[in-house]
Amino acid sequence: MLVLGLETSCDETGVALYDSERGLLADALFSQIDLHRVYGGVVPELASRDHVKRMLPLIRQVLDEAGKQASDIDALAYTAGPGLVGALLVGASCAQALAFAWGVPAVGVHHMEGHLLAPMLEEQPPAFPFVALLVSGGHTQLVRVDGIGQYQLLGESLDDAAGEAFDKTAKLMGLNYPGGPEIAKLAEQGTPGRFVFPRPMTDRPGLDFSFSGLKTFALNTWQQCRNSDDDLDQARRDIALAFQQAVVETLTIKCKRALKQAGLNSLVIAGGVSANKALREHLERMLGEMKGKVFYARPRFCTDNGAMIAYAGCQRLLAGQHEDLAIKVQARWPMESLPAI
Repeated sequence: MLVLGLETSCDETGVALYDSERGLLADALFSQIDLHRVYGGVVPELASRDHVKRMLPLIRQVLDEAGKQASDIDALAYTAGPGLVGALLVGASCAQALAFAWGVPAVGVHHMEGHLLAPMLEEQPPAFPFVALLVSGGHTQLVRVDGIGQYQLLGESLDDAAGEAFDKTAKLMGLNYPGGPEIAKLAEQGTPGRFVFPRPMTDRPGLDFSFSGLKTFALNTWQQCRNSDDDLDQARRDIALAFQQAVVETLTIKCKRALKQAGLNSLVIAGGVSANKALREHLERMLGEMKGKVFYARPRFCTDNGAMIAYAGCQRLLAGQHEDLAIKVQARWPMESLPAI
């Protein structure tokens, strides 16, 4: 089955072709970072309009790269949520229109399920069951995964997601959007031990997260530096290191707890923050001590992309799932509500 996948949940337009027998044939991505950077964050209306502008040229590009034509497509998959409603509607309406015109089925894909399954695109994919850490700008969740659609939520952020906390901390120090890569870059030049940030909610039982306090701690530290004679450039680097260490160690501690609670030693990390090198290193070290293994997608499939949507959609299409012609999207959508296949 040849599936065309469309991703438009936020500020990246992704298109990919996935073959159930041959794997990923082609994918293309357009990031709107430059469009939104001047505003310090994503402007939903601008995101939606840019998706409209980019979608058809990217579809043509992917078809050309794969040497395929519209008549070769067996089905379409699109992100139906969660995400920005206007942005989601662009991908959903495009997919449904093409599916109707081509006489093929279409299926709506859960955005976070796409992230969770992205490591399946690698040469050595994880085997079920495993614990997944979904960590991005909008989500921080620990999930037990026994199969596609068999999800048990173990813990989640009670306020800011980890990626959101990265972006907000970067913004308060005057760094460019998106803040996660900026913080990671500065942290490489930080002075270890100059600042020590708390590891929130690690001093009590449970698997939930809270990162808003770290943002406040970083703000207070930054203001103290600005009111002193500190070298502000170095202060940014040192705060970035302390903040990143706090987030990474907090995530690592909670992952270890989740694995022990689930009785598993296989961990998947997915979502934009999973590309963070420090996080990967900490988790690999922790899983090594547990005689386990950590799995993740290559960096370009950690952020939003069409390949993960095409793959996840293909699995559900092969199981006989598809949508009617109604265009339906969901800004919020609990992943545990998805049917098992």
